[in-house]
Amino acid sequence: MKKEMICINCPRGCHLTVDTETLEVTGNTCPRGKTYGISEVTNPTRIVTSTVAVEGGKFPRASVKTSAPIPKGMIFKVMDEINMVDIKAPTHIGQIVIKNVLDTSADIVITKNVEKE
Repeated sequence: MKKEMICINCPRGCHLTVDTETLEVTGNTCPRGKTYGISEVTNPTRIVTSTVAVEGGKFPRASVKTSAPIPKGMIFKVMDEINMVDIKAPTHIGQIVIKNVLDTSADIVITKNVEKE
């Protein structure tokens, strides 16, 4: 079976075709396209971005992201964990909100400073 996709590793956006049985990738113009295509059919991963509630801050929410890509199939479970978080101001970029979320080896980290009110 062949799967078609667009590579997102660089601005070129190559149209890839990946044979899911042999893992042969065509259409890529650089090695990153081959790596991306194989990863997408064998173990797709994503960086998750979201926000968490902040108590007593100048802003009601702070942006967060996973420190590493997580398996695509776990996105909604990770979002459920993120949605349960409520932190107090101030927040600092790089602050870990959830360590090793759902045993993925990825932390949920703050990406926006929020000062106290």
